[in-house]
Amino acid sequence: KSKVRSNMRKLHYKWLLLLPIFVLVLLFAAFHALATGELEIPFREIPSLLFSNSDSMEHLILKEIRLPRILLGLAVGGGLSLAGVILQGVFKNPLVEPYTLGISGGAALGVAITIVLNLHNYLGTFALPLFGFAGALATIVLVYSLSIRKGKIKIQHMLLIGVMISFVSSSSMMFLMATTSAENLHGIVFWIMGSLDEPNKNLIIWAVAISTICLIGAYLLVQPLNALRLGETKARNLGINTDVAIRILFLISSILTGVCVSVAGVIGFVGLIIPHLMRLIVGGDFRILLISSFLTGGAFLIFSDTVARVIIAPNELPVGVITGILGGAVFIVVLAKSGIKNQL
Repeated sequence: KSKVRSNMRKLHYKWLLLLPIFVLVLLFAAFHALATGELEIPFREIPSLLFSNSDSMEHLILKEIRLPRILLGLAVGGGLSLAGVILQGVFKNPLVEPYTLGISGGAALGVAITIVLNLHNYLGTFALPLFGFAGALATIVLVYSLSIRKGKIKIQHMLLIGVMISFVSSSSMMFLMATTSAENLHGIVFWIMGSLDEPNKNLIIWAVAISTICLIGAYLLVQPLNALRLGETKARNLGINTDVAIRILFLISSILTGVCVSVAGVIGFVGLIIPHLMRLIVGGDFRILLISSFLTGGAFLIFSDTVARVIIAPNELPVGVITGILGGAVFIVVLAKSGIKNQL
């Protein structure tokens, strides 16, 4: 018992050391994003410019352009990473990501239909995220309803159904892209590649609020998540109602993915590479894994967005291009050195 207590104490000390480091990484990414762009702003001037009431160009750029992108990057990057952690825990598969279940495909199809039918010209700026979330919600309902057998969720059925729905959604969207005008095609392609350039402040506030609420909700289920690492049967023997826990966890991850995709488009690799890296660094305990993935996912997306803004300035790359290149390269290096270690 004393040895177990000693090991737990060391583990808690490790968490207390790593968590402030992740917070500092996030703060550095945020300040770097505030300072970097066509107009360079020194670090030491950022606090005074942010909290001043001046009408200077620097103040307007920080408050109206860069800060909203940082907040959205935290919400989307943290939300996708959190959804990835939850789904990997539920499916006990380190290669599952938020887009595996077809949620992104459903959201992308909803946005593509909106653009092709020009609904956004009649319904305003809320049309794209609204129909994107509707497409994600329809996918969630379809995957969930098709995965139930005799009142119980079949996890592997859910995964396979999600992959198939993703293929169907992608093919349907390709059909729309092949038959629509060049202007609509450009809008669909740019949205698919992802962007944090969201002019509607209310959408950003909603994204931040929902991602935070989902993080809190996930922590309320941290015990079932840790129990599911042992398998459903052993989790039931420990007194966990696995069916209810899986349903709620699936709902949380689906809402997160739907909101992130509908607001920022399809941004790949964040929900796959960040949870995998955090599991290698902090271990598989969800008490530390949830918050560490949320913080570093936000930092990763904020940094990627900064690179996307400046790499071909004055033009801007879609942030999904940068996350795909950086995330893919890091994942290949990790696999080459350590392989896929199932630490779930």
